[in-house]
Amino acid sequence: MLSVGFRALFKREILRFVRRPKNTFMPPAITNVLYFAVFGVILGGRIDEPVAGIGYILFLIPGLVVLGTISNAFENASFSIFHGRWNEYIHETLTSPLSYLEMVVAYVAASAVRGLIVGVIVAIIGALFVPITVANAVFLVATMIVISALFAGFGIIGGLVARDFDDLTVMNQFILRPLVFFGAVFYSLTMLEPLWQAVSLLNPMVYMVDSVRYGLLGYSDLHQVAPAAYADIAPWLSLGVLTALTAVVLAIDVYLFKIGYGLTD
Repeated sequence: MLSVGFRALFKREILRFVRRPKNTFMPPAITNVLYFAVFGVILGGRIDEPVAGIGYILFLIPGLVVLGTISNAFENASFSIFHGRWNEYIHETLTSPLSYLEMVVAYVAASAVRGLIVGVIVAIIGALFVPITVANAVFLVATMIVISALFAGFGIIGGLVARDFDDLTVMNQFILRPLVFFGAVFYSLTMLEPLWQAVSLLNPMVYMVDSVRYGLLGYSDLHQVAPAAYADIAPWLSLGVLTALTAVVLAIDVYLFKIGYGLTD
């Protein structure tokens, strides 16, 4: 049973972004309307052939869902931790009877919720432009929970490492987003030369975008470009690796809280 302290911390973190929808939900909604309008309608309308047999707007949706989800999960966790350090109210959490695991899980869960809400908003906006039918609902839900928790965990590390607010901006805007854009959001890996396919497979975002695309549309680029021995199980293998990575990142978060890294500076 969840402790009173855990529920209180989780509720506080949820209310922190729910009470400010103009700052948390409106910007990604407006941004994705522009993405769909410009890249989907205007550019997509000039593309004669479907991408991998899928209409271009529909092909875009999974990648933009991933971008919105992980960006907001990361941003929420990193800002919450850094803001608590900056204003020194995180000390109240540290001196509470909560275990370090409960602290980390509360921050991660709340940030993952924000990421998932934004992901759903992006999908709804996409559905206004083109009909969507979910191909693998269980796989999609599992993948979304894993990637949102993963980047919420990364956000905690970012919030502990950052020395000022500019560091948070650099992490999100100049590291995270470029990796997503080169993660086959706007194109299929099958459109690339073999060399660039191999290079793309080094980008971890490729596996996240591909997993969400498989769950939502039933199509996987990795089925086409992965080594034959792994092609058939590529999306499931990706989900397994992402789940293991999430567990590792959360363990690191708990360890950093335990040693007080960045919390007592």
